[in-house]
Amino acid sequence: MPQFAESVVEATIGKWLKNPGELIDEYEPICEIISEKVTAELPSTVSGKLHEIYVAEGATVSVGSIICTVVVEDDGATAPVASSNGVDTVGGVTAERSKRPQQTVAVASDADAPMRSRVSPVVRRLADEHDVDLSQVQGTGLGGRITRRDVLKAIESPNVPVRTTGLHLTQPDKPLDTTKNEAQHSSDREYIMDVNHIRSAIASKMRQSVTEIPHAWTMIEADVTNLVKLRNKLKDEFIRKEGINLTYLAFVLKAVVNAIKDYPIMNSVWAVDKIIVKKDINISLAVGTEDAVYVPVIRKADQKNIAGLAREIDELTRKAREGRLTPDESTGGTFTVNNTGSFGSILSYPIINYPQAANFTFESIVKRPVVIDDMIAVRSMVNLCLSLDHRILDGVICGRFLQRVKENIESYGPDTKLY
Repeated sequence: MPQFAESVVEATIGKWLKNPGELIDEYEPICEIISEKVTAELPSTVSGKLHEIYVAEGATVSVGSIICTVVVEDDGATAPVASSNGVDTVGGVTAERSKRPQQTVAVASDADAPMRSRVSPVVRRLADEHDVDLSQVQGTGLGGRITRRDVLKAIESPNVPVRTTGLHLTQPDKPLDTTKNEAQHSSDREYIMDVNHIRSAIASKMRQSVTEIPHAWTMIEADVTNLVKLRNKLKDEFIRKEGINLTYLAFVLKAVVNAIKDYPIMNSVWAVDKIIVKKDINISLAVGTEDAVYVPVIRKADQKNIAGLAREIDELTRKAREGRLTPDESTGGTFTVNNTGSFGSILSYPIINYPQAANFTFESIVKRPVVIDDMIAVRSMVNLCLSLDHRILDGVICGRFLQRVKENIESYGPDTKLY
């Protein structure tokens, strides 16, 4: 079992994509793995034949545990890495070096059948969003497996294979789909929803955060009238040039990372007898979907301009909502920014993204009457909220940090450059 991030100590086998005895090419996915950070396919690090599976679907094991073995041909180029038992452990996949010559295996056409029902979480989520009946989709992938391209082709087809929707009683021979919350009737006044692996991982992560981290919270308001004017001035030209929307979040991220550079303790983690301050500012961006929250990471965000941040936000947000995030795009975050204002929130108290030290939220921009030079004026105002780990951070440093974010946001004007 590979380790997707420093804080991940275990993961769950969602589905095996290969059966014992089947041939596997190097980099070919062999199973789907679910952790609190990401849902991803695990590629084989070697070519060979799947020998034995040690971990059943739905089982959770520790990072470093052997989940399967693969028999590979010994070409004599390299010596086995493992010791007396002749077993090589490579990235969670164990390769048994065999001195028998590799035989050519002919695959009959009916051997494709088992693969047609094996679809990745990305494909299943896309089909669910468009109510596509996967049993009616012709797969073009390895072994007849249905790919994302196949589903997109079906969606664009004039005769879309639509699935029957609605709530159904769970049949004994039809297990619930583990990629989403499915419902069962319990009575005429309630129904039951099974907890899938993603929701279970989120629950575990949130419980760990609130149990181990002494949370505190603070807030400051900022006048973003000039920012609103600036964005309205630049957004049309930006979308023509870049093909994406210029959101407020890109400006906010720039203000936050510049403030972190002034107060690097915000970019740290608690390590019992020490505090580890991270030099790279990797922003975890909270992205909500209907059934989960994902946190793709913008790496070295302090080295990007506003336009670069806007491109990263657009790409990672789309990937998160389409279920296409890779482990590398979902790990390594050092500070979380949450745009709760996108759905109208004006005040929130987020749980810290363990093991980070703080979680910053940018709330909804609203027009309010404020007093300027003893006169009442209508201004665009926003609340900036911060949840903090009180083992590392105190009110003084967080107050100064928020004040610096406020100053950075309020400093935007007609001369602000995107590039």
